Amino acid sequence: MPNVKIEMRVIFLSIFLLFTVFLLLPLGTLFVRSFETDQGFGISNYLSILSSKDLNEAFGNSIKISSMTAVITTILAFTLAYAVNCTRIYRPIKTVIKTGILIPMLLPTITYGFAIMYSFGNQGLLTKIFGRNLFEIYGFNGLLMGYVIYTLPAAFLLINNSFKYIDKKFIIVSKLMGDGSLRSFLNTIVQPLLGTLGGAFVLSFILSFTDFGIPASVGGTYYVVATQLYQVMLGSIPDFNNGAVIAILMLLPAVFGVLLLNYLEKLNFHYDKFSNIELIQHKCRDICLGIISSAIIVAMLSVFAVMFIAPFLNSFPYDLTFTLKHVLSIFQSSNLTDIYKNSLLVAVLTAVLGTLVAYCSAILNARTSLRGKSTIDIVSMITNTVPGMVLGLSYLLLFNGSSLKGTFTIIILCNIVHFFTTPYLMAKNSLSKMNPSWETTGELLGDSWIRTVYRVILPNSASTVIEMFSYYFINSMVTVSGIIFLVTAQTSLVASEIKELQHFAKFNEIFVLSLLIFVTNLFIKLLCDYFQKKQSINR
Repeated sequence: MPNVKIEMRVIFLSIFLLFTVFLLLPLGTLFVRSFETDQGFGISNYLSILSSKDLNEAFGNSIKISSMTAVITTILAFTLAYAVNCTRIYRPIKTVIKTGILIPMLLPTITYGFAIMYSFGNQGLLTKIFGRNLFEIYGFNGLLMGYVIYTLPAAFLLINNSFKYIDKKFIIVSKLMGDGSLRSFLNTIVQPLLGTLGGAFVLSFILSFTDFGIPASVGGTYYVVATQLYQVMLGSIPDFNNGAVIAILMLLPAVFGVLLLNYLEKLNFHYDKFSNIELIQHKCRDICLGIISSAIIVAMLSVFAVMFIAPFLNSFPYDLTFTLKHVLSIFQSSNLTDIYKNSLLVAVLTAVLGTLVAYCSAILNARTSLRGKSTIDIVSMITNTVPGMVLGLSYLLLFNGSSLKGTFTIIILCNIVHFFTTPYLMAKNSLSKMNPSWETTGELLGDSWIRTVYRVILPNSASTVIEMFSYYFINSMVTVSGIIFLVTAQTSLVASEIKELQHFAKFNEIFVLSLLIFVTNLFIKLLCDYFQKKQSINR
């Protein structure tokens, strides 16, 4: 590693100050505020919350439905990943699985609920097709379906990535040794993936426990902790102190999840080398898993079919005449087009600045000998633990009387901090695998450290940078929970506007705006994929 330079210290100090002011101070303020009472400081707020029947019920409901979601999601994600990696089903089907599973990630979670309503409601699209109501959509059933759809893509990506590090040679050896199908499956597939499966469970649990968008649309009277926090903070009489207590309590499952993930790391083991072996064809297995996997993807995507149909009909489901008036009304409304422009502005600036912060953090940690650089890993663990609603509320409490309140700046900073972990880890993993002597060689040739980074390291990690940009942009477009406490009438975004339109039952406008987000995110995703492929070809 190169000697520590002044520019390294300046960048590290800037990043340290950024996270001190916009992560540690807000969370500290939230913690202090939770003990603040009319009589001074005490635990009466906690006693009040813990003795509240409604809040205890909401916490119980959240734990119950999040646990069930995590179990179902982990099983489905494993099934899909196994079908992609350990079968010889028709290759286009594998492509459809890997592509189709990502579609929900391009939409705000609040849209999931409205899609479920228009699909399974009394006059819903799928209700019409099946001729009857399949289940009650409001409450537990609707939340469970929405949460599974929401968490399935992330769990699949996690498990699918781990499958790449399983040596399939051992599957064949196990068969040759006379192991039965179940024993071979458990020893060669499940056991190596136990840590990852546990990670998928924890990830799914935390995502569903802290989500606000889905319960905001189909929660009904089945109260969960996220909606309770929203009502306490934005109800007729906002209660900041009790809101801070609920936010602190929301951190507990996430902290427990992180501790569990660290424990599960012990279950992971590594092969010395991998054998790229094609598995023996098994028609019964391949046909069954091909059908099951296709059914999962079709079932998931069918929920969103109505989103592509209803906005183009005069009055779904009563007047099925084709029309473009709903789409045109959005583009003719200066208010809604301004909101869409706001979302684009926030997403682009978040993606550019967030990628810069995450990349600089990763390069300092992975390729320098700076003292204290391990604090960046601690920061990434904290940002991975703190739910979006909690971070947004902590910003509201800390910056309420400042010039940052009600600005795009505070929203962008919240997004940068909220989504920091994944892009940072992407960059860190990529940079740590590169030749460690490049900076030293550049220094011997007379180049400064920054010049070497710009001319050598950055071009060799361009593909990762593009992926980081894509991640930040897409998540900034779809987030609801992270910005729900920060937006104002002047800084409203598409995702938050969808929440407002719900009160006026303007579902056509909701679906058109959702389609705008979907098309925008799909365009960015395809564009980034194109540049990534172009980059890999050039290398």
